[in-house]
Amino acid sequence: MQEVLLVTGASRGIGAETARLAAQSDYAVCINYHHSESEAHKLLDSLLTCGATAIAVRADIGDESEVRQLFETIDSKLGRLTALVNNAGILEQQSDFENISLARLQRIFRLNVEGSFLCAQQAIKRMSTKHGGEGGSIVNLSSRAAVLGAPHEYIDYAASKGAIDAITIGLSKELGDQGIRVNAVRPGLIYTDMHASGGEAGRVDRLKTGVPMQRGGLAIEVARAIMWLISDDASYTTGSFVEVSGGR
Repeated sequence: MQEVLLVTGASRGIGAETARLAAQSDYAVCINYHHSESEAHKLLDSLLTCGATAIAVRADIGDESEVRQLFETIDSKLGRLTALVNNAGILEQQSDFENISLARLQRIFRLNVEGSFLCAQQAIKRMSTKHGGEGGSIVNLSSRAAVLGAPHEYIDYAASKGAIDAITIGLSKELGDQGIRVNAVRPGLIYTDMHASGGEAGRVDRLKTGVPMQRGGLAIEVARAIMWLISDDASYTTGSFVEVSGGR
């Protein structure tokens, strides 16, 4: 039976590269997106052209009813889920902590934390041996910001990723005897569009001299780590964090 993978926020960047690698590894892939419809369907077309089994589903993962519908669509079109990559996430304009509004904090946590929380709950209901499933894997996208704190830039984003770390640890222990492995990847300075969302498209180039490897990372390098954690090669790995940060 074909493995079924959901990648949230998969229309571009790390999510899109993960979807491509998964399709190449013969996963049936659900590309989740919210706003980037054209990019999601361009990715979908490329996967289908290569003979992959894939669908693209629009859903706001911060909305419980839309998350439920997303998973029901996967059930009906692809079959029982076997892996989840909680990739969707946002940040906002660089800011000192004292100028971050409560509304902004709530927007960040709604998607980055609550969205991952809701998707993990739905995945567990399908993968857990407790519920008749055959096990599976959850990979959460954390960030080196959870460790470094992102001062003068994104402390709210860093805090949301710290919450993801705690969820990863707790779930790995709660689900260890239910056939589900839970791990996380902590990307560092990666060339993606997210930096432009924060108001500095060239942020990686500005900071890369502070990376021991003296360069920024590529989305595909993060995707490879994600796919290893999902694969059977990581069959005894849970509650772990893979740092994809060039040593920073």
